[in-house]
Amino acid sequence: MAIKLFGAVGSTATLRVKACLAEKGLEYEFVNVDMSKQEHKSPEFLSRNPFGQVPAFEDGDLKLFESRAITQYLAHTYTDKGTDLIIKDPKQMAILAVWIEVESQKFEPASSKLAWELAYKPMFGMTTDEAVVEENEKKLEQVLDVYESRLSESKYLGGESFTLTDLHHLPNIKYLMGTQTKKVFDARPHVSAWAADILSRPAWVKATTT
Repeated sequence: MAIKLFGAVGSTATLRVKACLAEKGLEYEFVNVDMSKQEHKSPEFLSRNPFGQVPAFEDGDLKLFESRAITQYLAHTYTDKGTDLIIKDPKQMAILAVWIEVESQKFEPASSKLAWELAYKPMFGMTTDEAVVEENEKKLEQVLDVYESRLSESKYLGGESFTLTDLHHLPNIKYLMGTQTKKVFDARPHVSAWAADILSRPAWVKATTT
């Protein structure tokens, strides 16, 4: 049975899964969820994600939600397809798992708040809260200082190859690169080079244009 992704155009969580599907070269059906019409709160959608958030995902009789859980499922299930986004060596995979957690626990909170304030709010005609921006740029700087050190030792966060942890960063970085927060990345040479590298991946370009 076909893979189905239920999501919204522009949603960072939806983009995270689309990027993984593109890296894996997997065919899937995209079902647009119109959040402006509250379709994500409909009984039908809530049967797929009880929290009423995109994305939701189906692969045959398997139903999942939460973007990072979906990408991990895809990476572990379709190891013979496309880019290998995990590492088979247990110790190296453990290191990769650390950086997957770092993205979700350290990078995501600050970067998502900045993306909301600087990218999404202007699109919706809302006023940016400069105090929130200042606070979260400081938090992001602390995270990226750690990244700068890590990326001086390895090409990617999880090691020498592009993996899930790098992929998980892509949506928020995409939005922040069009804002004042780009300077926070540019100030750190290794971080800047890493961001440019992962943003130029053909699979990511495909994920953001189809």
